[in-house]
Amino acid sequence: MSEISVGQLARRAGVSVATLHFYEQKGLIHSQRNAGNQRRYNRRMLRRVAVIKTAQRLGFSLREIAEMFRELGEQQDITKDNWQQLSVRWHQALTERIEAMQRLRDELNTCIGCGCLSMDNCRLRNPDDALGEQGSGPVLWEGGES
Repeated sequence: MSEISVGQLARRAGVSVATLHFYEQKGLIHSQRNAGNQRRYNRRMLRRVAVIKTAQRLGFSLREIAEMFRELGEQQDITKDNWQQLSVRWHQALTERIEAMQRLRDELNTCIGCGCLSMDNCRLRNPDDALGEQGSGPVLWEGGES
């Protein structure tokens, strides 16, 4: 039997039925309807749910996961090659996030004991303040821009 019910998939994948419905609504997994109009999932969806749960655990949003799946193409199977592609991409994204968090941590070190959260000087409170160079206050409103 290549198809399983939503309840069977939920039990085997360790998620709730509502979670599966949500994943399907987001286009992450797919089902077919049988003659009784009940959802039936190909067993391949077990691997997709496992990949989704792994990606979530690594901190990726469902939007990011859906984008990654779209890049794999219409193929619903997660093959060894697909997994390799995803793993490389996840590794790169996680490395970038770790580096960003380390920069944030290092900037926080400059604030320890300060407590000012100055709009002029604090890189944590007001990072990359491009509009600050145009003056203080609501420069977009005063400038007539929308």
